[in-house]
Amino acid sequence: MIITRTMKYHLCFIAFSLFIFFANSQEQIASRTYESNKSEILKVMHNQEKAWNKHDLEGFMQGYWKNDSLKFFGSRGLTYGWNNTLDNYKKTYPTKIESGTLEFVIKDISKIENDNYLVMGEYHLTRDAGDAQGVFMVVFKKINGKWKIVADMSC
Repeated sequence: MIITRTMKYHLCFIAFSLFIFFANSQEQIASRTYESNKSEILKVMHNQEKAWNKHDLEGFMQGYWKNDSLKFFGSRGLTYGWNNTLDNYKKTYPTKIESGTLEFVIKDISKIENDNYLVMGEYHLTRDAGDAQGVFMVVFKKINGKWKIVADMSC
């Protein structure tokens, strides 16, 4: 079979069109994955707000990786471990008067790599003991199919 110049142009056009189609498909898949991950992460944080607002500190901590390698950096310095972080919350917020009502304001969610995301935002506590607010950066990682905070810096 003889391939004419016109046929070459058509083949190149078809090949280029297929390349663009598959490239866009991969981009759409990545975008859907990002949106799905973002939605799941926001759900974890929403559940944390609900637990906190009932003064359920253990429920709030379900958003964190239950591991000794969890890192929390706050006003008390660096804390390692889920249990130590929970103990700090219990000391700082012993009653509903101190814990009050929590609201997160998410400013950015960025994929770091693979199943790791950085979430930056503000927290606002409305409480009888005096309102408090600050900023946070948390790293989420998908562990055993669930999004968990593996590192938290709040101030």
